[in-house]
Amino acid sequence: MIKDNQKIFNRILVMIDALVTAGSLILAYLVKFYVFQNGPGEGVLPLGDYVVLLSFIVPIYLFLYYANGVYTPKRTVRLKYETYGIVQANTVGLVVLIVILYMIVKEINFSRSVMGLFYFFNIGLTTCGRLVLRRSLQTIRRKGHNLKHMLLVGYSRATEEYLDRLRDNPQWGYVACGILDDHVPAGTMYKGVKVLGTLGNLEIILPENKLDEIAITLPLRDYDNLEQIVRFCEKSGVHTKFIPDYNSLIPGRPYTEDLMGLPVINIRYVPLTNTANIILKRLIDIIGSLLGIIITSPIMLVAAAAVKCSSPGPVIFKQERVGLHSKKFNMYKFRSMELQSPKEETKAWTVKNDPRVTKVGKLLRRTSLDELPQLFNILKGDMSLVGPRPERPLFVEKFKEEIPRYMVKHQVRPGLTGWAQVNGLRGDTSIKKRIEYDIYYIENWTLGFDIKIIFMTFFTGFVNKNAY
Repeated sequence: MIKDNQKIFNRILVMIDALVTAGSLILAYLVKFYVFQNGPGEGVLPLGDYVVLLSFIVPIYLFLYYANGVYTPKRTVRLKYETYGIVQANTVGLVVLIVILYMIVKEINFSRSVMGLFYFFNIGLTTCGRLVLRRSLQTIRRKGHNLKHMLLVGYSRATEEYLDRLRDNPQWGYVACGILDDHVPAGTMYKGVKVLGTLGNLEIILPENKLDEIAITLPLRDYDNLEQIVRFCEKSGVHTKFIPDYNSLIPGRPYTEDLMGLPVINIRYVPLTNTANIILKRLIDIIGSLLGIIITSPIMLVAAAAVKCSSPGPVIFKQERVGLHSKKFNMYKFRSMELQSPKEETKAWTVKNDPRVTKVGKLLRRTSLDELPQLFNILKGDMSLVGPRPERPLFVEKFKEEIPRYMVKHQVRPGLTGWAQVNGLRGDTSIKKRIEYDIYYIENWTLGFDIKIIFMTFFTGFVNKNAY
């Protein structure tokens, strides 16, 4: 059974990591003194002293790998998360090593360069080993070996979504043997997986002990059976996981917190509600907008002169938009249309070949140069460099009734550019699709994600076929 093999596999993995850690330190010594130098000079500790040090290093590093989840099952975990655990463990290990060697024991003769090389070699070799291991296991699983056989209890939307993911990722090595449900007739198929019977059949199937996992995917209406099913599964000793059918209620990316032993599910995870993240993003916005204003000031002067000469009216167009926490603000743009009355402005947004757009305005829109004055909005704090694009109040009122989760976008500051925009969703494109991209950005925000979007804006976002 898989659960027995997993123990053996983990023990082998620990032995491999011990050898890689030892090999990395020895390799670091050899590279330092035999590649970068012509052998160890006078006063340099011999390799044997470093080998003795391994009796201290290896157990600490193995413990740190364990503490950082490196030895947890990795079927459905991406390599980048496993690599993060390896880097984190090695970083803590290096700090511990430096503190003990150079500050507590005061063994200053151990080369700092060797320790630095050891840090990078150990991360690199361990990560490469994990990559080779993953590829090998994936190949084995595609050939029908090392598979996990599981039963799904309950037929719901969660059942179908879970089976979709298993089908799309055969490298995980999961095989769904069937589904049990009280409402769907036996024999019903979903993508090759058959409904075998009712929930009552669980008492017959589990004692046979031929399953590696049970996935409880009950529909909401059957949650009164949940406690009994969990109790029975736990009694049988089969590993059990619970996949809640709450997508219609909690459509985002929920996260749990422990309230003195009481698990609390937060409907949506928004990293930018964290004070440190808010401050970091705001600092980047201030610095970025100031640099942007300085760098683009010649372009803005030329654009302003072109707008002024092309048609009568103000150079800067101010329009009310809805921002953070649904507060309204005036967003600045270079005027790209003929002067209109306020009533005409609110009739509709711009479409392809819009007769209201001037020749200069068409160029400004096509290249997104009309958006440059929004750098001042960013400096003021109305907007951010990256975020969902702000919309006019009348459209916000319309869309919040028509598009589920539309108002989620107002949980962060609107942006000069955004994830939806760099993926071509600008102008007269699907609002529903834009919101999907906006919510993905809101729930997955990181500083690195912002930097990625800014780079994508330079390469794909300024000139766009949907910007008119």
